[in-house]
Amino acid sequence: MMNLKAVFLSMRPPFLILTFACVFLGASTVVASQLAVNLPLLMLALLGALLAHISVNTLNEYFDFKSGLDFETIKTPFSGGSGALPQNPEMVGTVLTVAIASSITLLTIGIYFVWQYGAGIIPIGITGLVLIATYTGWVNRHPFVCLIAPGFGFGFLMVAGTQFVLLGEYITLSWLVAVIPFFLVNNLLLLNQFPDIKADTNAGRYHFPIAYGVKRSTMVYGLFVFATIATIVVGVLTGSFPTLSLIALLPMPLAFFALYGAIKLGEKIGGEPQYLGANVAVTILTTLLLGVSLVI
Repeated sequence: MMNLKAVFLSMRPPFLILTFACVFLGASTVVASQLAVNLPLLMLALLGALLAHISVNTLNEYFDFKSGLDFETIKTPFSGGSGALPQNPEMVGTVLTVAIASSITLLTIGIYFVWQYGAGIIPIGITGLVLIATYTGWVNRHPFVCLIAPGFGFGFLMVAGTQFVLLGEYITLSWLVAVIPFFLVNNLLLLNQFPDIKADTNAGRYHFPIAYGVKRSTMVYGLFVFATIATIVVGVLTGSFPTLSLIALLPMPLAFFALYGAIKLGEKIGGEPQYLGANVAVTILTTLLLGVSLVI
């Protein structure tokens, strides 16, 4: 049972909530367009999104264990990995198997959607698989790619991808709302990298905080927060979003709280994980509230 628990923890279950929020946001654009949502297709899209997220997480856990990074990071509820494999090293092969099986099943779902709708989903599918395969080994060694890859995957690929498989074509609204999780998820991963800067450097990673330092990374975090607010406000003012979408601004104080923590503590922010927790909360809540506003 402990071995199975280690595999389960390697999937990083608490973070999978983000997948539900992004898929919900994609589906909400279909409802907002006054079109019917096919529930079986939505469930299949959700399964595919969860498999993608699980594959990324388990591959990351596997490679961090094999590189020794898992033994150097300071674990927090939000950063540093799950710590499951260092305590259960005999399960490393099983975790890799879960990652590969998740990707193969995801590919099978993608092939079904290609058969159902044609080639329109292929660019999103291929890009997603490339991100899964290269995130730990390549993306983390290129600062700007690493900065925007999380938001690109969860925002544009997951939100617009969900919308496409429900309709068989893309609508403009899904790309517009995807901008919100794009900025927020980038910030989610950016701040979580602060506590691991030293360990990541030793492991050969070269993400944005390593390349440009905590101060510049904090400035980027603040820029993405204001970009999120501006996108929502401009979307409402131009009529792209309903007025009710302003409720998505309600969690924004959490982002400023996290920003304060980053300014105050820098790479020591992991010692006071309430700031990292606020960063997670604002990402999920803002995405969900934007989706709710579109559904209503």
